[in-house]
Amino acid sequence: MPLVNPFRARVYRHEPGADLSSVTAPPYDVIGPAARAELLANDPYNVVALELPDGPLDAAAPGNRYENGAKTWRQWYKEGILVDDDSPAVYVVEQSWEYEGRRIRRRGFVAAVRLHPFSDGVILPHERTLPKALSDRLALTRSTAANLSQVFGLYSDPAGETDGVFDITVAAEPMYTATDAEGVLSKVWAIRDAATAEAVAEIIDDRPIFIADGHHRYTVSLAYRDERRAEDAAAGVSPVDPPYDFVMMTLVNMDDPELLVLPTHRLVRAEGTFDAEAFWEAMQRSFTLTEPTGAPTTAIAAPARTTFLVRTSDGTTRVATLRDDVDPAEVIAADHTDSWKRLDVTVLQEMVLKPLFGISPDDTSTLERLSFVKDAHEALRVEDADVAFLLAPTRMDQLREVALAGETMPQKSTYFYPKLLSGLLFRPLD
Repeated sequence: MPLVNPFRARVYRHEPGADLSSVTAPPYDVIGPAARAELLANDPYNVVALELPDGPLDAAAPGNRYENGAKTWRQWYKEGILVDDDSPAVYVVEQSWEYEGRRIRRRGFVAAVRLHPFSDGVILPHERTLPKALSDRLALTRSTAANLSQVFGLYSDPAGETDGVFDITVAAEPMYTATDAEGVLSKVWAIRDAATAEAVAEIIDDRPIFIADGHHRYTVSLAYRDERRAEDAAAGVSPVDPPYDFVMMTLVNMDDPELLVLPTHRLVRAEGTFDAEAFWEAMQRSFTLTEPTGAPTTAIAAPARTTFLVRTSDGTTRVATLRDDVDPAEVIAADHTDSWKRLDVTVLQEMVLKPLFGISPDDTSTLERLSFVKDAHEALRVEDADVAFLLAPTRMDQLREVALAGETMPQKSTYFYPKLLSGLLFRPLD
């Protein structure tokens, strides 16, 4: 089978064009206990009952969350809350929203994508993820045997070959829609015509897929695949292209000019007492410091050289621009390509956070003093921190170049907005 394939989704039972807002939710990893409770109070069939079931995290404990998640998954299907779609399809998801006074839309294909280890160079990670417990998601995948949410992938289509398919598909009435708490409208269509689905697969198949979001979900899917393969081998079974060899993924054209990538800003705390004067003196060794003018974010809008807006807890604010005589490719000693060394997030990590604050991704104990904030104004309040660093967005050409070189960017290098909604589509693995 090709890399990208149609699949028969499991979906919420609905009338054509229905509004599924009450049963959808943001990705599980951004939902806290209060938000989860609110979603379920609004609708007991909200997807968080599957993604974040009740019960202890210990899979050996009676009534654990994985048993409850599997029970809910089976029960909703038995009761007809969830139903299997009419036929296999490649699905189209379009998201639209207002951003800085203009309307933006993002389109993606949702398909079953064949799993490959990163070493194959077919599916590529772009960002380093910190050590994180994968056991929770793996245990839930084992118990439900399902992809409950999508991995967010990127493919390159500079000529816009897939645009025609999008245009034809979205001209029809959608299967259903959903609007999230931030006003992002998602619409879903199904491409059931085999020739059209095959044409989409052919366009994407010969190009690498970059993971934009969902590195942990993808890693869990690989681990689950390997477990199922071992079980089948032990039982003397050799299925051809079993569902667990694939993962549900939304694929977006990384060359779409409307693809919105936002930065993630940093809040930093010193290990001991923070010395603001010494900090600014140290920054001057590699950066030119100037007074900001105008709105804070204008100082870091598409700079020619690495530039941060920096504010200390006493309110002192400076624009820090890498000096012309400082080349990160020469200064940074790490064993990486020049492209990796010249990323803004790398410069901040290797030339500021490590030497001035002792914060390193290789020492997880130091990461407790590093926080990530998406909103610039929130970051500039410098709450519970000593210094705020505002960054410019990472460009798509930088992501592509680093990933194709087999490297991963520092964590939180990109923030693809908006997130994909959970609950629009499910994919059984049995």
